[in-house]
Parts: sequence; C-alpha cells; structure tokens
Amino acid sequence: MVGVTRWVKRLLPHGLLGRSLLIIVTPLIVVQLVSTYIFYATHWDTVAKRLANALAGDIGAVIETLRAFPDPDSQAHTLRIAASRMELDIRYEPEGILPNVPGEPPVGIMDAALYQSLRERVQRPFQVDSESFDREILVRVQLQNGLLEVFVPRKRLFSSTTYIFVLWMVGTSMLLLGIATVFMRNQVRSVRKLAAAADSFGKGHDVPNYKPEGASEVRQAAMAFLIMRDRLKRQIQQRTEMLAGVSHDLRTPLTRMKLQLAMMGELEGRVELEEDVAEMERMVEGYLAFARGEGSETPVPTDLAQLVEEVVGRYRRQGSEIDLHVENAVSLTLRPHALSRALSNLIGNALRYGGHVWVRVGCRPDGVDVVVDDDGPGIPVNQREQVFKAFHRLEGSRNVATGGVGLGLTIARDIVRSHGGDVLLEDSPLGGLRARLRLPL
Repeated sequence: MVGVTRWVKRLLPHGLLGRSLLIIVTPLIVVQLVSTYIFYATHWDTVAKRLANALAGDIGAVIETLRAFPDPDSQAHTLRIAASRMELDIRYEPEGILPNVPGEPPVGIMDAALYQSLRERVQRPFQVDSESFDREILVRVQLQNGLLEVFVPRKRLFSSTTYIFVLWMVGTSMLLLGIATVFMRNQVRSVRKLAAAADSFGKGHDVPNYKPEGASEVRQAAMAFLIMRDRLKRQIQQRTEMLAGVSHDLRTPLTRMKLQLAMMGELEGRVELEEDVAEMERMVEGYLAFARGEGSETPVPTDLAQLVEEVVGRYRRQGSEIDLHVENAVSLTLRPHALSRALSNLIGNALRYGGHVWVRVGCRPDGVDVVVDDDGPGIPVNQREQVFKAFHRLEGSRNVATGGVGLGLTIARDIVRSHGGDVLLEDSPLGGLRARLRLPL
C-alpha cells in the first residue's frame, strides 16, 4: 500500500498550477463519464430502437403490399414508392432462395436493435449484411415466391446527435479548461512572484519594487513578507550601528592607554599590559569587521572567478603558496567587498594552520562552490560547528601568530549566508581541512 501511495504521488503534479487544474479537471471528467454512460444507456439505445423499428416497419409494409398485390405492375409501383418515399432500394428475385449461410451476429447497438425489430415486424427468415457496403446495409428477406433484397442507407439507422453530444461535451470541457487555466495561471503568478521575492531577499538582494497582488490570502502572505523584511532590515541595521558605535567608542580609551604605557617607561608589568591592550585592539578590529559584514554594500553582478583570483593574488604577493584552479567563469550578483573579506578569512585560516593551500572554483547544478583545502591538522568533527560561534577559538593562547580573535569563520559564514549560501567544513583529501563556500545561482 505504501508503494502504491508513493507511485501515485510521483504521478501527481507537484506545482500549484497543476494541482489546481487537477482539482478542476477531475470532477469535469467524472461528470462527462457519467453523462456519457447515461446517454449511451438511455438516449442512444432509445433512438437506435426507434430508428430500427421504423426501418423494419417500412420493410414489413412493403412485403405486405407485395403479397396483397401480386401482379407485376402493382409490385413495380410499390417498389418505386419505396425507393422515392422510404429511401429503400428493393430488388425482388422471383423463385430466389435465401443463401444457406449463417448470418453474422449483430455488432453494436444499431445492429442489435435492427435484428430485434426485423424479428418483430417482418417475422420471416432474413439476413443482414452490414459489412459489404460502406454506405448501405443489405437486408435479405425470404418470401414465399422469391427473395427480397433491400438496400438501406446507413443514415436511416444513424443518429448524428451522438457525435454532436460528444463533441459538445468535449468542446465545452476544453473551453472551461482553458478559462480555468488562464485564471489559475494568474493566481499562481502572484505566488511565484512572492517566492521569487523571498528567494531574492534570502540571497541578500533588496526587493524594493515588489507589490502584493493576487488573491486575498496571497496578499496577506505578501504583506507578512514585507513586514518581516522591514523588521529584519531594522534589526540588522541596529546591530551594525551598535557594534560599530561600541567599537568606535572603545578606540579612544585604548589610544589613551597606549600613550600612557609609552610614557611610563620601563616598569614592572608593562609588557603584560601592552599585550592586553593589543589583544583588546584586535578584538575591537574584529568587532568592526563583524559589523561591516552586514554593511549596506549594494549587490552588483560580479565575476566570482576573477574575485577569487584577486584574493589569491594578494596572498601570493605576500609569499604564500596557493594553487588555484578555476573551472569556468561565473557571474553572480554579489557584494564583492564583503565576499572578498569572507574569502580572505577562509584562505587566511588555511595558510595559518597549513603549509600549502589549494583553492578551486567549480559549478554545480544549483550554484557555485569555492573549495579551500589545506594540509594542516584539521578540525575534529565534533567541533566544526563550534568554531563558527563568535570568539570561539580552538587554540587558547593569546599569541596572534597562532590564533586570532575568533571571529574569522563567524564573519565568513555570516557574509556567505547573507548571500543565500553557506560555509561548510569537511575533511580534505590532502589530510587537513576543507572549507566549502557555497553560493546559489
């Protein structure tokens, strides 16, 4: 049962437009099937019987007239009346005998009704040939003195209302389906616009021109999205301003402390105080960098491969060994300065802990990957999410050569997530750590 359910779910449409049309089309098809069944079971059967009774009655009337007036002139006159008034081409063969060949069983409602009517109205041996001629049906009737062959036009047994009824049902159904498709497409378009706006905002792009439209429920969801967008922007702006203000205010007392330490001369504990001041200064710079990560830089179309080459080039000019491999050029809408900072943090961490770094830019079906590999000691699996927390450091010393403030990976992931992507840490095939930066297309 579970397998059947899964199979049915795979066959059903996944989009809102397809499912909405399915809801409309399914009752329509059921109504058509029921109407067709009722039509075939009642109307068509009734019409077929009446047409067959009329034809059998005409043949019976001709037979009785021929029997009542046996002279050749009267019989010829009767046959002319049948041809002109009844559309029956009748040929009488005196002394003719009905072929001793079993007749074919009736096929379809029309043939069955004709057989039944001939048995009731003619009451003589007969054969019906409905296959030999395209436009006529041959009815042979055995009389006492000969064989009567009656060529009947098929239109006398055919009712055009059958096809008219079917064509009318199909035509109106297609018209209703077309109208429903147009209306449903307009309704689905507003949902798609809302989804596109949410996706664009999730990638860090502003959507100032989006306006709620569509049904009242869709408008309600769109208004909720706009309120959420404004609330998030206010929160981001408040956090950025707060961090920038705090960091800026801390620089003044730090500068005074540095001047006072410089004027104190050689005193006991001066070196430790200078180290504390330097540590606080690095933390303030980290605050400012973290605040700038959510800055108001405008996204612009950017060649990601060229951006990576520029970041790698800066490290190479400082003497670092970095292997760079770019599969193909990719243009994305990015905040280039912010993303450059994120790449610098990832490559800088790899250079700090590894002797050699490999950087690769590659495309995947739904986005782009920038992979940074190193041959360093790596990070244990159970601590890979912890290192993204602000101020978390695996190396506990205050030595700037062996560890920073603890905001490098936090800033990198924060920037990448503001673009709709993410930063993941994995095992590198080179023995160290792999940092995978993923960006959506």
